[in-house]
Amino acid sequence: MVIGIIGGGASGMMAAIAAAKNEKAEIHIFERQARLGKKLSATGNGRCNLTNRNPAPYGGEDPTFAEFALKQYDAEATLRIFGDLGLYTVTEESGRVYPYSDQANSVVDVLRLALSNGNITLHTGCEIEKAEKTEDGFRLFTTEGTHFCHKLIIACGGIAGSKLGGTMSGYRLLSAFGHKMTRLRPSLVQLTSDHPALPSLKGVRANANVKIYRDQSLFAESTGEVQFTEKGLSGPVIFEASRDVCEGRGQWTARLDLLPDLTEETLFTMLSVRRNTSLYSDELFTGILHNRLGRVVTKEAGIGNCPISYLSEDELQNAVQICKSFPFRLTGTLGMDAAQVTAGGVYTKDFDPERMESRLVPGLYACGEVLDIDGKCGGYNLQWAWSSGYLAGKSAGEEEK
Repeated sequence: MVIGIIGGGASGMMAAIAAAKNEKAEIHIFERQARLGKKLSATGNGRCNLTNRNPAPYGGEDPTFAEFALKQYDAEATLRIFGDLGLYTVTEESGRVYPYSDQANSVVDVLRLALSNGNITLHTGCEIEKAEKTEDGFRLFTTEGTHFCHKLIIACGGIAGSKLGGTMSGYRLLSAFGHKMTRLRPSLVQLTSDHPALPSLKGVRANANVKIYRDQSLFAESTGEVQFTEKGLSGPVIFEASRDVCEGRGQWTARLDLLPDLTEETLFTMLSVRRNTSLYSDELFTGILHNRLGRVVTKEAGIGNCPISYLSEDELQNAVQICKSFPFRLTGTLGMDAAQVTAGGVYTKDFDPERMESRLVPGLYACGEVLDIDGKCGGYNLQWAWSSGYLAGKSAGEEEK
C-alpha cells in the first residue's frame, strides 16, 4: 500500500510517523519547500511552544469535531511520542510546553530523524499541481512527474504566514474533490491602531488586561503580556483576543488596564503620596510602569509637565483612570501574511472525526490547519496538528479488511 502525504509541516510529519508504523506501507511526503518544517522552526519566536497541558476550547463552525482526535492523542500522548523520538521538554507554570533546549529546531530535528525510517520517502521542492481520483487510488501530478498512491492525506496547512509556507494548495486540492470551505480570516495576529503615541512606545512590553469592544459591546478579553509596536498592539494577550477583530462594521477599541493587580483606589493612594516629593509629572509612574509608558499615560490624561505637588486630585484621578483603561482605536490587523494561524478552512462536516477520512471520497484524508479548526495562543494549534495528523496517518495506514 502506498500512502501519499501532501505537506511536510507539523501535521504532515506526524501523519507520516503514524502511517509508517505499518511496515508494509510505503509513505511518500511531498513538500513544495526545500526542507520540511520551515514554519515549525519559526513558531514561538523560535522556541516552539509544542503543546499545552491545560485543555482549552477550539474555534470553528463545529469545534466538537476536534474532540475525538484531541482525546485520543492529547498533550500527554503527544509528549510520550516526542519523548520516544528523543525530545526532552520543559513545562512552564502556564501549562505551555517547550523543548528543553529552547530551540524550535530541536523539535524539527527529532521529527526529521524519525522520517528517516526506511519506508518513508521525502520529495522536497516538489509542488503538487493536480490530484485526481482513480479506480484504486489517486494520481498526483507534480513538478517532478506523476505519482500514484492508494491513499492520500492533505496536510498542506493554512494560508497564514505565506513567507513561512502559508498556501492555498490544500484548499484547492480538496475543493477539486468536492469539499467546500468557510471564509478564511487571520488569527493570532497583531492589531493595528492609529494612536499617535505608538511610535514612542515601540518595543515596550507590559502586563495588562485587554478588553476589546465593538462599538459599546465587549467582544473579547484576555490578560497577559502586551507588546507595543509602531503600528499597533502585539504579544500573546493580543494574539489570544485577535480572532475576528475588526471583521464587519463597527468602531473597534482596545482598552488596556496596565495595572490589573491594583484597584483604582490603591493606585490613587500610591500616586497621592508622590505629591510630597520633588518629582515632576512625567515621573508620576516611575517605578510602577515602564518609563516611556508612564510618560504616555500622563500625557493621555492631559497632565502638563509640572511638579507632581501641583497636581489636583482630579488630575491624579484622570491619570488613574487612563492607566486602568487606556483606549486604543483599532483600525484592523496586519493581515494574513503576518498571522500565525488561519481561522476557517474546509468544512469538517464532510470528514469522519474518528478517522479524518473524507465522507465524499474514500481514501482521502485531511488534517491540521487546512480544516476549519483553530485554537488560541499557547500551543493549542500545534496540538491540533499533532493530534489530527497522527489520527489521519494511523487511519490511512490501516490495511483494508
